[in-house]
Amino acid sequence: MKKIFFSAFFILTGFIAFAQHQQERWQQKVHYKMDIQVDAANNQFTGKQHIDYWNNSPDTLKVLYFHLPWNAFQPGSMMDVRSQEIGNRLIRGRGDWDQRVRDRISKLKTNEIGYHDVQVVKVNGIKQITKLYETILKVELAKPIPPKTKSLIEVDFKAQVPVQIRRSGRDNAEGVRFSMSQWYPKLSEYDNEGWHPTPYIAREFYGVWGDFDVNITIDRNYVIGGSGYLQNAHEIGYGYENQSTLPHKKTTSPTLTWKFKAPNVHDFVWAADPNYIHNTKIVRNGLVLHSFYKIDTSALSKQYESMPARMKQALSLNAFISKTKTEWDSVLVLASKALPYIDKHYGEYPYKQYSFIQGGDGGMEYPMATLLKDAGTGVVIHEWMHSWYQMMLGTNESLYPWMDEGFTSFAESNVNNFLNNNRDSFPHQDAYNSYVFLSKSDFNEPLTTHSDHYSTNTAYSINAYSKGEVFMEQLGYIVGAPVRDSILIKYFDTWKFKHPNVNDFLKIAEKTSGIQLDWYRDFFVNTNKIIDYGIDSLWEEGGKMKIRLENFGTMPMPIDIDLTFKDGSKEKVYIPQYLMFGGKENEEPLIKRTVGEPWKWTHPNYIITVDRKLLDLKKVEIDPLQRMADGEKRNNKLVLAW
Repeated sequence: MKKIFFSAFFILTGFIAFAQHQQERWQQKVHYKMDIQVDAANNQFTGKQHIDYWNNSPDTLKVLYFHLPWNAFQPGSMMDVRSQEIGNRLIRGRGDWDQRVRDRISKLKTNEIGYHDVQVVKVNGIKQITKLYETILKVELAKPIPPKTKSLIEVDFKAQVPVQIRRSGRDNAEGVRFSMSQWYPKLSEYDNEGWHPTPYIAREFYGVWGDFDVNITIDRNYVIGGSGYLQNAHEIGYGYENQSTLPHKKTTSPTLTWKFKAPNVHDFVWAADPNYIHNTKIVRNGLVLHSFYKIDTSALSKQYESMPARMKQALSLNAFISKTKTEWDSVLVLASKALPYIDKHYGEYPYKQYSFIQGGDGGMEYPMATLLKDAGTGVVIHEWMHSWYQMMLGTNESLYPWMDEGFTSFAESNVNNFLNNNRDSFPHQDAYNSYVFLSKSDFNEPLTTHSDHYSTNTAYSINAYSKGEVFMEQLGYIVGAPVRDSILIKYFDTWKFKHPNVNDFLKIAEKTSGIQLDWYRDFFVNTNKIIDYGIDSLWEEGGKMKIRLENFGTMPMPIDIDLTFKDGSKEKVYIPQYLMFGGKENEEPLIKRTVGEPWKWTHPNYIITVDRKLLDLKKVEIDPLQRMADGEKRNNKLVLAW
């Protein structure tokens, strides 16, 4: 018996240890060391990568994958064809183009295309066999990489910077020479779901957490801004010397080598132009904010001429140029004003610098920096908030674009409202309007759709930005806004630098609120089901008021109801949703609130009993703050004229 007992004991102990091991969240780690030689005149460069790669997974890796994004900027590429195919689809009578891309790739000449030409890949000193799949390079490992080991990967490559079309490239609309995003062979991420070699079609990306040492040699008249910390500021100058303890060491060399370090990030961006104006501002804890911009009157004149006539009537060319400069000069003041609010509500920014850089085709986020075509408040705040909802949390944007763009848009709306002295009582209204429009359309798709696989640009944009924003604001309706705000801080503190997914977020939300939320994911994220509650009828019975509510939609929700009486008094009725197995606290404790029995989602209607005469009632309204994304508001309010 003892032998059997101990055998069972050790089997059980081993099973528990295995189960615990399976539940651990591991992630890969990388350390890039890159030396880049830029031929600015010919828009080309060569690079050598020395990559330390930690396989922290329990798996033996037989292949590696690299992303080569610039191969997309060639006629006939997947990005080119996909853009044209979607552009040919009509939405509200118009082609569903991404206006930045359209068919521009198909028209690129040989000296305008982009490419990444990987010449050699070595792993632990052994040259590897590779196969190119346009924007993905597959490396067939001569010797597999065992679990829990570190390998040295060496890559030699050449690249040509494409004419600026989408995110990266040269000579953008405002005349910036080089917008260097997604510019190097980048290791694909391997996680508990396996490899993620997502081709570059136009949308989002996913990267390995790690450290970057990047040395960029370029003509000495170029100014560079980007991710990371410049290590040789005293040799560079251009405004960086103010952050150096060493005196500026001027050189007559025709080139300069800029040496950057970026710790604990999953990408690296830089931009360069001979005429960048570099401003800096030191804010809390020594954090240095940078801005880089130029005023190219020729490029701005072309941009002005392409503007609609109504805009040109309201703004002269000189006023447009002056406005552009004023906005750029105000960026750091704007950011320093917003930072305390952001730190308090979304988590403290942990790096030592952030750079707002003119470049690219609109706004695109990267670690410690963003590329901005202009410096309007909306785009500046939106891209900066991506530092929280992507750069420091690192969700797989291809699978969860709404957790990136949507959470960012939610925060952006709140930050902008703060900067406007909270003038807007509901800053998320535009997002709700867009979501409701999409939910009623015939091209709606669920949030679970891969970002590259949406059938229309419109559905992707509304889902990723607007429905994602609605998800977060509506969560405040379900659990209470103060609880939702607490969830966001705990989510950031728990999952920063760890690649969370929707289930990781919901687990934090459930623990913090004490409410079950799997139903919210199942209905709002995984399906196209819609919300539509309404007031069906009123009557009096036994001296008490009766109100029948109807669920006309296909998604269950908790219900807030406001009752206003002729004598000016107010009461609230709160009906939890059955699957919550709990409820939120009274968000307005000074107003009497009655809590009803949970509404079972299987039941189409629900009757409320109120201990007042029906003739006392003046108004009854479902969700008066309109935080529930109800697709038909007209049946939510009843005003009685008796």
